[in-house]
Amino acid sequence: MMNEEVRTIMSTNVVTVAPDQSVGDVLLVMQNKRLQQLPVVEDDKLVGLITSYDLWKHCRNGEGCEQELVKQVMTTNVVKLAPKDKVGTAAELFMDRRFKTLPVVNLRGELKGVVTAFDVIRYSFKKEYPEPILYAEVVKK
Repeated sequence: MMNEEVRTIMSTNVVTVAPDQSVGDVLLVMQNKRLQQLPVVEDDKLVGLITSYDLWKHCRNGEGCEQELVKQVMTTNVVKLAPKDKVGTAAELFMDRRFKTLPVVNLRGELKGVVTAFDVIRYSFKKEYPEPILYAEVVKK
């Protein structure tokens, strides 16, 4: 079950931000889309990740950080997966508790999608229980 490739479970419709966007823009996107981490992409290539923790850490001491740029706040040392990496690899990284989202990039560094811990849970659950267990009468309607 964990030998499936991550490309089969990754989300490909990914909200991204650019390094030259303002932190204020990112805060609005995160709030409106209810996201806690966003890939930072420039010319289709992943250049970083900005998380709610990055924003908290950077902005907690004062006002005015909303005008700063994403590239000043983002994490650039990002753990990434390749589309052919296994779901088990993603699960192991999520168990480390440092990650909630793992970007999936091709050999050229282009962002192809993201895998979240929830994607792995949903995949594992659906393999074991293809039909809903709880609230089956609601789901089948």
